[in-house]
Amino acid sequence: MENCLVCERIKSIKAGTNPNFVCELETSYVVLGDSQFFRGYTLLLFKTHSTELHQLDKEVRNKFLQEMALVAQAVHAVFKPQKINYELLGNKYPHLHWHIFPRYEDDPKPLAPVWSIEEQVRNNTLLKKEERQRIIVQLRDEIQNC
Repeated sequence: MENCLVCERIKSIKAGTNPNFVCELETSYVVLGDSQFFRGYTLLLFKTHSTELHQLDKEVRNKFLQEMALVAQAVHAVFKPQKINYELLGNKYPHLHWHIFPRYEDDPKPLAPVWSIEEQVRNNTLLKKEERQRIIVQLRDEIQNC
């Protein structure tokens, strides 16, 4: 869809230019979050432009949910967080995509939603290319082993 940030990111995955691409699953693409304020923050992007989970065919919806759980399992295995938060909002970018946020004891607001941390702070932790690539390989390997 035109003017959809998620669709644009999927185009970059298909073109081989998305530096955060982890792997392709049946209904979705896995990408490492641009910012790693929450170490291991990962997104699961639904392959086709859809805005509501309940509108999906039951079989496709179930597969998408299974993939979300699979990715969370991999994130947990690689990063060993205290807890994982799952977000499927779509208010700002109306395209189905899961935010998978590992949460740690040293979080600045461990009991609050991720979004309560200032956006400027949350989005200010970029990885060096080598570190990002190392994490991507670890996640990809773990997803394949789950």
